[in-house]
Amino acid sequence: MIEVEHLVKKYGDHFAVEDISFSAEPGRIYGFLGPNGAGKSTTMNIMTGYLAATSGTVKINGFDIVRQPEEAKKRVGYLPEVPPVYGDMTVREYLMFAAELKKMPKSTWKEAVAASMEKTAVTHMQERLIRNLSKGYRQRVGLAQAIINSPDIIILDEPTAGLDPAQQREMFDYIRSLKGEHTIILSSHILSDVSEICDYIWILNKGRLVASDTPENLGRR
Repeated sequence: MIEVEHLVKKYGDHFAVEDISFSAEPGRIYGFLGPNGAGKSTTMNIMTGYLAATSGTVKINGFDIVRQPEEAKKRVGYLPEVPPVYGDMTVREYLMFAAELKKMPKSTWKEAVAASMEKTAVTHMQERLIRNLSKGYRQRVGLAQAIINSPDIIILDEPTAGLDPAQQREMFDYIRSLKGEHTIILSSHILSDVSEICDYIWILNKGRLVASDTPENLGRR
């Protein structure tokens, strides 16, 4: 479970995020919806511990992201808008490296890498250099990195950005396949994307949470 309370991020006099509170229950898919600059990525970066908040709290399964960062972060998998992949590594080398970075027991690396490649359908690409992969496959490898340690929560920032329609459908299929085992939070500025895949939507605008509901209820409103 994720609990966000009174989250604020200021840059000088500008509020990137202004007094946001929400919670996410296990096993559901949630979506942040809003235009560019609404505060979606800032909120996600704070939730994952990549960015410090000005004030407010984030708890991951009861662990405070600031006071107990190691315990909180091990329960989160994160895919930024630009996948954090290394072009000079093969897919398999990169995922082994990701397992090491996440401090997984070395005896589990091989099995975890194989499982994450299978879930994201990149097993047949495991010996390819990442720089030679298409945008769609780099996104899949980034997703494999995010799920390699079977985190309780998976956070995906614009996971379909730059993908063609066929690749977008594939990515949504992969995300749906993770539902139930994980709580998933993704962001988009496209209403049809979040409506298609999410159980619940938070709408951000100018750093504020302006609406939250199911896709069906938001559509009626």
